[in-house]
Amino acid sequence: MTPVELSRTVLHAVRRAVDAGELSVVVPTRAVVAPPGPGGCGDYATNIALQLARPAGQAPLRVAEVLRPYLAGADGITDVVLTGPGFLNISLDRAASAAGLVGDILNRGTRYGYSRSDDGRIAQLHCPRDLRAVVVAEVSARLLRSQGALVRVTAEGFDPAWATVLGVRVDAVGVAPAELPVNVRPVPVPASAFADVLALGRDAGRWALLHPAAHDRPRTGGEHLVQRETNPLFRVRYAHARARAAVRNAADLGFIAAPGPVAERDLLAVLADHPRVLAAAADHRAPDRLARHLVAVADAALPFLLTVLPRGGEKPSAAHRARLALAEAVGAVLAGGLSLLGIDAPDHL
Repeated sequence: MTPVELSRTVLHAVRRAVDAGELSVVVPTRAVVAPPGPGGCGDYATNIALQLARPAGQAPLRVAEVLRPYLAGADGITDVVLTGPGFLNISLDRAASAAGLVGDILNRGTRYGYSRSDDGRIAQLHCPRDLRAVVVAEVSARLLRSQGALVRVTAEGFDPAWATVLGVRVDAVGVAPAELPVNVRPVPVPASAFADVLALGRDAGRWALLHPAAHDRPRTGGEHLVQRETNPLFRVRYAHARARAAVRNAADLGFIAAPGPVAERDLLAVLADHPRVLAAAADHRAPDRLARHLVAVADAALPFLLTVLPRGGEKPSAAHRARLALAEAVGAVLAGGLSLLGIDAPDHL
């Protein structure tokens, strides 16, 4: 069961409780599921009971008690535990869950985590004449569009070199009307450092501006070009290249991917969290959240990618095909995330 499917299962549980007369609420359109917080347990947790408590006129813990049997009886769920004021902590059938998650990623490809439909939002992003602000606004627009929003990006000023070197684009340039204030304003790059950013080139230059949080001053030195583990961008791109190499080498050995049980719980967790990260990065206009998430995926994936292929005289097995499918999923998530940041994901590095 994927996080999206689990969210639907939670909503279905609410609907069944309403139909049975145990809750009197309007069934929400969205149920947030995420890895459990401190004090939680299981694979995922949801705060749906806290969300529904006030409209239901009941305590959150009571709402959670009502929902628990409806969730516990759902396919793919092995246990539901209540913690805190009313959090529902859900344990999944891990073998089926892993295969479902990997299969979902492979079906969606680089668009895994994208909204399947327009959500009706219309956003106008307006930024000052600053290189970092323009790049952050452009990528924030990509993130919002991935979640189904219609977006327009404008800037108070623009240097053609930014488009030539970093590939950044905006929809219009000029002073906006008074009713459209600047709403994208990260800590700027000093004018004296513009040349340093452009010297990094498109990929490293974009990463230097996007990886730090908006309130942090970006570093614009050559550390972003270093081809070693100390460079987060290198680790992300290297993990993608390793994933793609595993697919090529498996083809040479005569076997292909097939989603199945895998034991890499930490890696599965960060892959499952990708849709939530995309939605949060879009909502908060925070591309740095996606950049840091890609580093987390790469760091979880790199040790695993060494174990994908058979060794020595070992014959490819169902376990190898399942690991290869997970490697393909890693490559898809990293490629899709880098694409949203406007950064290339090379197959060879």
